Amino acid sequence: MAESDACNDARETTINFGTETLTLPDLLERGWKIFEDVDSTSEPLGSTSVQASVKRGVNMLEEASRMVAQLDLFSRNEELEEVATADLKYLLLPALLGALHMKLTSREKRLNHVQTARAYFLDFLKRCKEYQVTQFELPRALKQDAEAEDESANTARSVPAGPSDLVSMAAKRQSKIERYRQRKELETKLTDVRKSVASGQADDEVTREFYLLNVRRWITICLEEMESIDQEVELLQNMDVLKQGPAKHPAQQTRRPMKPFILTKDVVQAQVLGAGYPSLPTMTVNDWYEQHAKHGVLPDQGVPRKVAVEDNTDAEERENEEKERKDENDDESSLLKARNWDDWKDTHRRGYGNRQNMG
Repeated sequence: MAESDACNDARETTINFGTETLTLPDLLERGWKIFEDVDSTSEPLGSTSVQASVKRGVNMLEEASRMVAQLDLFSRNEELEEVATADLKYLLLPALLGALHMKLTSREKRLNHVQTARAYFLDFLKRCKEYQVTQFELPRALKQDAEAEDESANTARSVPAGPSDLVSMAAKRQSKIERYRQRKELETKLTDVRKSVASGQADDEVTREFYLLNVRRWITICLEEMESIDQEVELLQNMDVLKQGPAKHPAQQTRRPMKPFILTKDVVQAQVLGAGYPSLPTMTVNDWYEQHAKHGVLPDQGVPRKVAVEDNTDAEERENEEKERKDENDDESSLLKARNWDDWKDTHRRGYGNRQNMG
């Protein structure tokens, strides 16, 4: 009994925070209220007033965490039922600190802020895991994640991807859906219980349920936030690498210097007419023309076509002359053929032998 009274007295110990004198419950309540106001504000998160509130809330909750550590309120050797109802709310301190660090918007220190927030979230989840508040899978630390990624990368090089990858992705997706469903259920229950606690008429059992519901709700929030943080940390680290300078490319092989060349009149003449020219001339243009004209393989320049036309005309004229000459000479065979044709026409009427006319 004396030990319990001493703990209560320690919780009521006041500290000077700025111009105010606050107790441990006051620090938690003020810091929690700051987070809720910042989380629901319509002002830009990067505004000066909002960032000042975030930093003030962080300072209050950090001071509260130091006081909780001094009081040694939580122990790994005790069960959740052994924790006093008034002390359950202090389990939320690391979660609230991590959430407020995520609200800090300094670009230069963003990587440090998200890594600090992840450490607070992981500390909160570990304590909840020790007390077995609810069933969940504890995320790995950043260093363990890097080692696991290296192992998986080495495995991926030797073993091709298979259906197990799809199964893992489906399991993660189902886990997210389940967490979202649990979070909505917890928020619905909190809405009802919060009214009783806010009115000051809630008994110890209702108050205990209120804080446990808050702890379970923040477990789902922290698991979601840590997945986002892991992705953001990887992105920020890659950006830092790019800011340090362009990637160093392997040194290119040095090329042998080109041999200088000189263009002079004598050099050009030697290359064209000298032995350095690949093919020396063997005949003049006139010799080439006479040789091709002799074989009749000169290009068509219109002359052969004209000659061909004239040849055809002469052949036709010669044929007509030959016909006239035969007529004039009264060729016997031609005369006999003509006389027979005249006799046949005298004895046969026109169209004789054409059976199609039937006439």
